[in-house]
Amino acid sequence: RRILRLAEMCRRLETEEEKVLPFYPSSLAEEEQRAALRVLEEPPNEPLARVVQDYVGLERFWQRFNKAKLDERALERARAALAGRNQHLRELLQQYLAGVALSKVLRDPHPL
Repeated sequence: RRILRLAEMCRRLETEEEKVLPFYPSSLAEEEQRAALRVLEEPPNEPLARVVQDYVGLERFWQRFNKAKLDERALERARAALAGRNQHLRELLQQYLAGVALSKVLRDPHPL
């Protein structure tokens, strides 16, 4: 109940894009979507199905949660890629500076 109440409160803070665009476009055909809706509207017969129906209101929460987790993973991968690129650039910079220092020593007539 608490999560549902918080979800309702957060709904007011959604951006227009979040309100208009669904998180997951359905891969079902139109006929399959209608059949799925009919099944969802029927009263459940099994005990587990009745319990699960109590949590249908959390579907939007889980969509948001999963999207946040996917975004987090994508950012972690991007960060790792940037860290690798940063390390490569540092190595190139060190090689360049070592080359500049060496050429300076070689140009000096009395290096010792």
